[in-house]
Amino acid sequence: MLNKGDKVSVLDDAIDGVVVEINGSEVTIETTDGFSLTFKSSELIKIGSGNAMDFKFNKSQVISEKEVAKPNYINKEKKNKKEIPPPEFDLHIEKLVKNYKSMNNYDILTKQIDTAKSHIEFAIRNRIPKIVFIHGVGEGVLKSDLDFLLGRYDNIVFQDANYQKYGLGATEVYFKQNTK
Repeated sequence: MLNKGDKVSVLDDAIDGVVVEINGSEVTIETTDGFSLTFKSSELIKIGSGNAMDFKFNKSQVISEKEVAKPNYINKEKKNKKEIPPPEFDLHIEKLVKNYKSMNNYDILTKQIDTAKSHIEFAIRNRIPKIVFIHGVGEGVLKSDLDFLLGRYDNIVFQDANYQKYGLGATEVYFKQNTK
């Protein structure tokens, strides 16, 4: 509760003064520089009473009390130790065939897409819920063909894989399983 003549300080500004008028929740103060300013009562803190302009308090302490302490982030998500990570399939041609230098671009892309298709079929047959294809960034030809291939399947949802782990060079594939 503020009264006329109370010494106050503005919480979010370096302004001190004496209360000269109270009108509802608005309080007019006269600053140490002689200006009359109006603030909401919630923006002011009482630091003394009387008309003497002797301000001796630790304003930084008041401001630090006003700030809300930031909680430390703790990852509360518990992972099951038996949970196995999804299978990752690297579609880079050097991982698929030994002698790829004699292959042309069409043969390379065909081999990569056929490999992806066989892994998709395997995952569907064996009810694997999620797989990751590592295709790399490059010019995006393999990624676009892989997206086209995945779009032809029903009950498949795909998206870019975890950026922190793979960057932009991987696609995560989820298989919607029927629980019959």
